[in-house]
Amino acid sequence: MQSKGFSFEWLQELKRKNDLVSVASNYLRIEQKGRRFWACCPFHSEKTPSFSINAEDGIYYCFGCKESGDVIKFIEKMENLDFYDAVKFLAERSGMPMPELESTQEIGKKKKLKERILLALDYAYKHYVENLYSKDAVKAQEYIKKRKFTRRELEDFKIGYSKSWTDIVDHLHKKGFSDEELISAGICGKKNNHIFDVLGERLVFPIFNSFGECIGFSARALEKTDFAKYKNTAETLVFQKGKIVFGINLLKQLKQQQGLSKIILVEGQMDVIAMHKGGFKSTVACMGTALTTDHVNELKRYSNNIVLCFDNDEAGEKATLRAIEMFRNEGVDLKVVNLEGGKDPDEVLNNIGKEKLQEMIDNAVPYMDYLINYHLKKHDLKKPEEKNRFVKDVLSEIKKLKSEPLFEPYLEKVRDLTNIPIEILRREIGENVKFASNEKKQVVINNEQGNNKAVEYILASLLHHKKYVNERINYRELLEEYGKYLDIIDMNLPLSSIFDLEGTNDDKLLLNIINYNFSLYENVEERYFNECLWLVAEEKLRKRQVSLNLEFKTCEDLEERTLIAKKLMKVTNDLKNKNLEVFNVRREN
Repeated sequence: MQSKGFSFEWLQELKRKNDLVSVASNYLRIEQKGRRFWACCPFHSEKTPSFSINAEDGIYYCFGCKESGDVIKFIEKMENLDFYDAVKFLAERSGMPMPELESTQEIGKKKKLKERILLALDYAYKHYVENLYSKDAVKAQEYIKKRKFTRRELEDFKIGYSKSWTDIVDHLHKKGFSDEELISAGICGKKNNHIFDVLGERLVFPIFNSFGECIGFSARALEKTDFAKYKNTAETLVFQKGKIVFGINLLKQLKQQQGLSKIILVEGQMDVIAMHKGGFKSTVACMGTALTTDHVNELKRYSNNIVLCFDNDEAGEKATLRAIEMFRNEGVDLKVVNLEGGKDPDEVLNNIGKEKLQEMIDNAVPYMDYLINYHLKKHDLKKPEEKNRFVKDVLSEIKKLKSEPLFEPYLEKVRDLTNIPIEILRREIGENVKFASNEKKQVVINNEQGNNKAVEYILASLLHHKKYVNERINYRELLEEYGKYLDIIDMNLPLSSIFDLEGTNDDKLLLNIINYNFSLYENVEERYFNECLWLVAEEKLRKRQVSLNLEFKTCEDLEERTLIAKKLMKVTNDLKNKNLEVFNVRREN
């Protein structure tokens, strides 16, 4: 049996050698309580641990954000890797050789090409670095002096130089790389049957992933050109701009070496380098693209405290608003810096110094305060119509807050700015939102929800081999719509191996039954199981009753009507007597 090209047996050995508790303890502070291990969840912000590790089964579950998985899934999320690379990470950690993938040739070729691309990029960035110190790099060296980069920045960011359109081509050809590999790596392009360096005659900034692997480049023109001032590597197997955070390798090192109180997010790589030079080592940037969900997830792995420090212009304002929308409900403490003394962090550092910038960062405001100030600048509150628009805009922002108790302080701010009584503001926002002070709503579970819960409990009991499971029942018949889950249960896999099956992580019901909290029905498990059985059976019998009633009414054959009537009577009696024997594995017809 295989999972994503690997045998289940090999993956089980990998997990055995990479105990989940041991692996997770490299990232989290873990405490044992009873049979489980607990930590604050790394996937959402919390102060009380709700991240639970079941060491026996090798799986984790967060009772807060509902994330769950095995050691491979944990590494996928913590290191932002795909399945294959997470497996490779754990294999290297435990000294296990990677097996030949038992999959299609196409997948094998893709993995091999990816390895060749990374190797070519590694050779390329090191050669660019060597070029920077050569006698042919006068233009690049003058630019570096102008920007006042020190040796520390050059070494930290591995800044290099492409001195011609063919130098890197010749260098990598000698290393055994083909034209196709260089193009696939994004290092070279081809025109009129000639291959050339796409970063030719530019200052080169290598882009590294969190493992310190070079995955692409950004490069700056050193003279006036008809082309763009900055140029990034095109999308490749290893370089996707929507996922890349510039400086993430240094951020990871910083966290490992001395911890991380916050992340400062700026707009471009030059700002990142300038900020590092100024002592703001936790600064990173996205790669010339709008903030994406992948960026957000990557940053959250390192800190829940994010400070936006975008440019002091219209584009920076738009980027800030976009970032707020992306981070808004992600459980992070998000603040915004009000830049003064320059249009970007680099200018501010040069104009008024790092002490003043530090002061601005220390005085960064919560994102909701930024939004209120943003709307305040757009509207003249002395004009009634403008005031109304301001209130409408700000209330729409307040409504987006996840926690209703947070509404009140911002409603008070609006009241103070507009002199509108807070009762009116509450009434205005309350058209669509109920306050925490209101009476608690009663949650009514309808029959459909109850039936779904019953199915979930039955499947969970079967998966976890509970002693009270009624072995006489034909679950294939009772739960015919859930054959997929019964197939998985019949495979009798260790729980952690279920995560190796395709689609597990996107299947909410499967995740629920893997992580089922049986303590909710402690001491009444068997009784509740039997109640669930009957709830599901009753629904099926009632559907059968309706169907037979319809058949009886439409049937014109007297003999056939008699047979239908007997079946209908049997179903009616089964319902009346709560008879489950109709669903037994062996029963008389």
